[in-house]
Amino acid sequence: MHARRAARELTLILFSQFDKKITQYTQTEFEDIILKSVRTLTNNAADELKTSAGAILAMKEYVDNYEADSPVNLKRPLQANNIPVALPMTSDLSGRLDELLGICEKVVLALEIAEMTALEHTGEVKNYVVQLANTYKDNSQEIDSLIQKFAHGWDIDRLVKIDKDILRIAISELLFSEGVPVKVVIDEALELAKKYSTDDSSSFINGILGKVVEEKKARDKEKA
Repeated sequence: MHARRAARELTLILFSQFDKKITQYTQTEFEDIILKSVRTLTNNAADELKTSAGAILAMKEYVDNYEADSPVNLKRPLQANNIPVALPMTSDLSGRLDELLGICEKVVLALEIAEMTALEHTGEVKNYVVQLANTYKDNSQEIDSLIQKFAHGWDIDRLVKIDKDILRIAISELLFSEGVPVKVVIDEALELAKKYSTDDSSSFINGILGKVVEEKKARDKEKA
């Protein structure tokens, strides 16, 4: 996970915890919320790993018991090792494989969080989170007005909050950050939407960001 990718994700978590207007927060408060967010993520990751380990052990116990309780092994002497037996019905096995896949996803997420936490301690991630938060804080009216403009009749206050926050982060970068590739900003905004929001969010966010990029190009052309 690159530092800026981790920073965007932490910024999204930061934005989700605001209980007042962003203009009312200080940089110290931003940093305090980031620290609390990282601690919460770390604890959640540890819990997920423990849960995953328990589920895998339960799956192993199921397989061992299935083998031991098979008629062919029940007839064998007590000291003899069990012999392999045929697997259960595919419908049952498929369901248990789905459980394992779910466990794997949780483990991957926990590892990503651990990596994000490690990156946060380098300072680069935290600095970029604070930069993004301050950028939106200083330009919140302009950024929100663009979201409202391109939301096709939706009242910005009625949009899903996480979608608004993803848009706010991406537009802050698109309009006010130097040297950040447009494609990277949009791609990572879409990844955040896939990870944290609804199935329809990606296309909605992609459409608005595309309009923002077009407007920025038009503005730059007028200034030239």
